[in-house]
Amino acid sequence: MMYRRLYQGAHCTWHCQYHIVWCPKYRGKVLGDLFIKQTLKRIFKQIARWKGFFIHQWHVGDEHIHLSISIPPAYSAAYAIGILKGKSSTWLKKHTKKFPTGTLWARGYFVSTVGVNEHVITNYIQNQQGRQSDLLQTKLPL
Repeated sequence: MMYRRLYQGAHCTWHCQYHIVWCPKYRGKVLGDLFIKQTLKRIFKQIARWKGFFIHQWHVGDEHIHLSISIPPAYSAAYAIGILKGKSSTWLKKHTKKFPTGTLWARGYFVSTVGVNEHVITNYIQNQQGRQSDLLQTKLPL
């Protein structure tokens, strides 16, 4: 049995962990630059601190983002994803000239609750670095 961290709110105890995946609007290795990857991680950390999210693991690939994240029950997964995508897009476009005008991220995303499959998802995210080319072959709907 894996240890699961329980979080305390003012009036609740919770464990709401999600696996979230999304990609840029224009496919290709647009996130391949090391500066972009580091900047996204820094932005995600800041957003997590601001909103009380807990990022357990992440992978910023060249063509997509994977997060294993706990979101307080006060927020929906859709709200959290909207904040993460919106703030990161705004910051990157404001401080770099590497992206065209318009939206950076595709409209869709994949979200799954993490429960029994936590170990599988943790290993999946950890092994992303070696699986760049065949990532979408795993039948995760994006």
